[in-house]
Amino acid sequence: MSGPETRMATVGWRELVHLPELGLHNVPAKIDTGARTSSLHGVVLEKFARDGAEYVRFAVDFERQHVRQVCEAVHVDRRGITSSNGKTQFRYVIKTPLRIGNLEFRAEISLADRSDMKFPMLVGRSALRRRFVVDSGHSWLQTPGLEVEKGYKP
Repeated sequence: MSGPETRMATVGWRELVHLPELGLHNVPAKIDTGARTSSLHGVVLEKFARDGAEYVRFAVDFERQHVRQVCEAVHVDRRGITSSNGKTQFRYVIKTPLRIGNLEFRAEISLADRSDMKFPMLVGRSALRRRFVVDSGHSWLQTPGLEVEKGYKP
């Protein structure tokens, strides 16, 4: 294999990701090349202005741990996002640093109700593009040691 592919890290179909500015770490995420935009389970609490910038305050619920994390981020956009069931929802979009393995970059992430989904986060192809290749036969490739733990469930 030659060319730019050789310089990209490999991710599995699920990975632990970090959103450091939001105070969210080890978030189980599904890597989904079929989705353009990344998505985070977040319930929008309010939109407000600070220092001339539009912000959104939202809650991320980790039901298995019975934890609610309230986060704030610069509100980049509100746009129609078509979900896998073909329905379009208008969602808030934030831009925040995202870290997978040792690579950190700014990513656009839509806030959606993912309470009925197995993973609280989905990483779409816009975040993956020119950074990662996906090995769909493996999991946790960017989390050393986790791939050997049997029975790990996010």
